[in-house]
Amino acid sequence: MRKLLTGLGILLSLSVGTVMAAPLPDNIQTFVKASFPDTNFRFDGVVILPDNTVYLPLIPSKFNDDGQVKIKSTIPAGLTMSEKPDAVILSNDYVLLKMLTNSKGKNTVVNLTVPPLELRTGLLPQDMLVPKNFIVPANLKNIIGNLSITTTHDTGLVIPVAQSKESAVVNSIKDIVPLQNKMLYITSNVSKNIQVVNPAKKTADYAFYQESTPITIKGYQDFLLVTSYDKKSMDVISLADEKVIKEISFKTQPDEIVIDEKNKTAYVSSGDDASIYVVDLNNMTIKKQLKLNGMCEKVILSDDGTKLFYNDKQTREIWAVELDNDYLLKEIGRFPNVSKIAYLNGKIYVTSRTKSRLAIIDYDTMGLMSENEITAKPVDMLTYKNDLFVLGAENKTIDVIDTAMDMKTQTIELTSNQFPTKMTRIGNSNLVLVTDAKAGSYSILDLDKKAVIKTNQLDTPVNSIVIMNQIKKIGK
Repeated sequence: MRKLLTGLGILLSLSVGTVMAAPLPDNIQTFVKASFPDTNFRFDGVVILPDNTVYLPLIPSKFNDDGQVKIKSTIPAGLTMSEKPDAVILSNDYVLLKMLTNSKGKNTVVNLTVPPLELRTGLLPQDMLVPKNFIVPANLKNIIGNLSITTTHDTGLVIPVAQSKESAVVNSIKDIVPLQNKMLYITSNVSKNIQVVNPAKKTADYAFYQESTPITIKGYQDFLLVTSYDKKSMDVISLADEKVIKEISFKTQPDEIVIDEKNKTAYVSSGDDASIYVVDLNNMTIKKQLKLNGMCEKVILSDDGTKLFYNDKQTREIWAVELDNDYLLKEIGRFPNVSKIAYLNGKIYVTSRTKSRLAIIDYDTMGLMSENEITAKPVDMLTYKNDLFVLGAENKTIDVIDTAMDMKTQTIELTSNQFPTKMTRIGNSNLVLVTDAKAGSYSILDLDKKAVIKTNQLDTPVNSIVIMNQIKKIGK
């Protein structure tokens, strides 16, 4: 069955999202990149240079966008952008204010007896995340607008975690290159908070407080995206600030999140609304709402980013959405107790948790090619090159399927895990973390060697895990 989804291309109104973000104009970004090519232009307008120097933009009430941007003046005078002045007044009257630290350790901006007109009449982006402990000189108070200024008593999301007596390094990771300079962000069934863990330790350094229990957490650049139960919004947590920088609102509770890094897009499902929302990660706003058939769950994105697959948890039907073909909706078929969907080389792979079976479907014909026995209680699948790795919870094993022949070539044993539930790849490396919902541990699987190369202990079991680069905190 094929049909075109109706209403898929509709741009959502502002009532669906929060206040519009305020990224800097392209010509200002081009100007800054000329001196600092790797600058991070955050979607709320904040400019973060490669060395973590932060500039806050002041938006003029009126400006002449004459194309190329140049420096009108700087504070101190006569400096170039590469010299990182305290303030840069541009030819279109935008101002870049460098974030400074005063003698009391608080974040502030340059304090002048008589500030230039551009500083006195400009306004900070009104959806900007205010840096922690930020204060503004009295004669520049007008730049604040309606922003809420945090105080020294506002700790943001960070809460302490009780330290284990054995919180030192348990297994050296110096030989595990993809885990070096990384941090793990973990959700668990024993706490609603997100644990922040050094991968070489068993105890979290601290946690991010959560009012509701997370459903899904995903990482993108220096941000965590979090959906939670009984909450009709998705939190965007800035790891540099350790705060919720934005809440993206939905009509109903959002559930699963799938990230397309290449196209800077997130697909956020809502089973209650029978929809998948397309979120533009450049500005963290909803771009489209895809109305689907049924209550979507177990959403995956094909490796080439052209197709979404999901299971309807009411009818047990599997559907595909062709993102590059006017969102054509294709019915795959009905399967019992679907635990995971995968797609590789033109074939759809579906596991049944209760039947311990792997169904293989030809995408072009939608014909069932074969149905094979697989590791008991399959709970997760992962594609790598031409192999399919199927994780089984009951026997603590991973079956390796050669997708060229669709035959099992190897079984990997996970002897240290009690109830392994998820496989999470470390970036684009050949390593995967196999995590456990009952035991406090994770195994490191080498996809090329098809072997477990190390196991580390944790103080908490893992529902889901996100692996991110260590981030230098703003203002610290």
